[in-house]
Amino acid sequence: MTDTTPATGAQAPVFQLQRVYLKDASLEMPHAPQIFLDSEAPAVDIQLEVSNAPVIENVHEVVVRVTATAKIKDKVLFLVEGKQGGIFEMRNIPAEQMGPILGVVCPGIIYPYLRSNIADLITRTGLPPVHLAEINFEAFYSQKMAAMAQQGAPAGGNGAAANA
Repeated sequence: MTDTTPATGAQAPVFQLQRVYLKDASLEMPHAPQIFLDSEAPAVDIQLEVSNAPVIENVHEVVVRVTATAKIKDKVLFLVEGKQGGIFEMRNIPAEQMGPILGVVCPGIIYPYLRSNIADLITRTGLPPVHLAEINFEAFYSQKMAAMAQQGAPAGGNGAAANA
């Protein structure tokens, strides 16, 4: 059995997830235990970034990074950061489709793992978990492309960041 289509003899596209892994995780609670005595609800700021890089020919790493900071007044309750990585094999995919695949499809696959890891880290502090919202990576990618076009940057860059 071959990887070709009978009509054209062209190689069939291949898209395979090879591995999902927690690349980095950190948690800081600089004002514990005194901060636990404050009954005020914290303000939570979430930052999201997506990046990708080639590993070897036809294999790419995609990383989704989340930084969540919770503050009560001017004191940090917690600062948690996680980077979830995925390794994807992609062959015979048209060049114009690579950007959307790396910026929309791949992050959409690995983000649920990151959401779970972040909630688990925060739960281990004794605080209620922060459940990160679902992300529309298609809209996120479109915003990134629009911002790059306004700045005159070449399309298909390898990183994007935004507030969530």
